[in-house]
Amino acid sequence: MNTGRLLLIIPGLIWGASFLFIAEGLRAVDPEGVTFFRICIGFLTLALFPSARKPVARADWGSVVWLGILWFAFPLSMFPFAEQRVSSALTGMLNGANPLFATLVASLVARRAPSSGVTAGLAVGLAGTVLIALPAMNEGHSSAIGIGMILAALVSYGIALTIARALQLKYGSVPVIWRAQAVGLILTAPLGIPDLRAAHWTLVPLLSLLALGAFGTAIANALMASAAGRFGAARASGTTFLIPVVALVLGVVVRDEQVALLSVVGGLICLSGAWLMKRASSH
Repeated sequence: MNTGRLLLIIPGLIWGASFLFIAEGLRAVDPEGVTFFRICIGFLTLALFPSARKPVARADWGSVVWLGILWFAFPLSMFPFAEQRVSSALTGMLNGANPLFATLVASLVARRAPSSGVTAGLAVGLAGTVLIALPAMNEGHSSAIGIGMILAALVSYGIALTIARALQLKYGSVPVIWRAQAVGLILTAPLGIPDLRAAHWTLVPLLSLLALGAFGTAIANALMASAAGRFGAARASGTTFLIPVVALVLGVVVRDEQVALLSVVGGLICLSGAWLMKRASSH
């Protein structure tokens, strides 16, 4: 397998495994501790990349702060809380809707309706998202709250990606992400540090959170940035199609999670919608 193909595949594999790492980390530390720990490790890992220290103009720091909130502090706090209520597999499967929410937010910000092909893909993908969530919504109030947290995180990602686009074109992805992580680290520290001090560490949760921070919060982002530079953002975004598949397989095989057949069907429909959108956008 050539290097270019690995650049497209590895981020999706890492991000798909992230939901398993969160679930394992929750065995040792509470949700805010998981979020703070992963951002901290991600920040320290990206600091090893010389490109992270490329200067960013003071005028753009307001946007960087918003990214710290909307890309890191808020959504990365939602996922651990959600996984206390729903499975890691379901959380990862719902993340297959990420391109849908990003497209919706971008259309709202631009005040311009997407093309008919993209609209058709959105409709298919959103129908799939409903089917993924439906079995869990019927399980009770707690599961419904978990689904709501995941969807709120996806909306936050959609807004963040819209803000990030201009900054990444100007400075590259890694300097922007690194500074946004610094903001996220500051914002999550007040609740995260007490959670870490109260943690009951064992080897598997510790290794899981180290992998979550170093790979899921840092290296996958750097690889994605490299892939976007080499192949273009549209082709590089195809790596996200792997996330729900990997999360589903790991949740079922490693954690013995039960996933409703309707959710699996919904996941396939959601991915089909995202693929239709990607295809329509490239023409």
